[in-house]
Amino acid sequence: SPVAETFRVIQGAMSEEHVRSTQGVFQFDLSGDEGGTWYIDLKSKGGSAGFGKPPVTADVVMSMSSADFVKMFT
Repeated sequence: SPVAETFRVIQGAMSEEHVRSTQGVFQFDLSGDEGGTWYIDLKSKGGSAGFGKPPVTADVVMSMSSADFVKMFT
């Protein structure tokens, strides 16, 4: 699925340097196909990304369609 694949790529590209330089947690509330809550955690050690609520409180919450999310990251 496009959204899950996008998060898989993001997770694979994360590094401690990204976490150290960003220090932010992003939550995406997506509507449409593959809708739901997804996150990118660039604050916790090692970083993480995936489906569900972030492990710590989000610094930024974005609401958009899943199609727009995929367009934004591709």
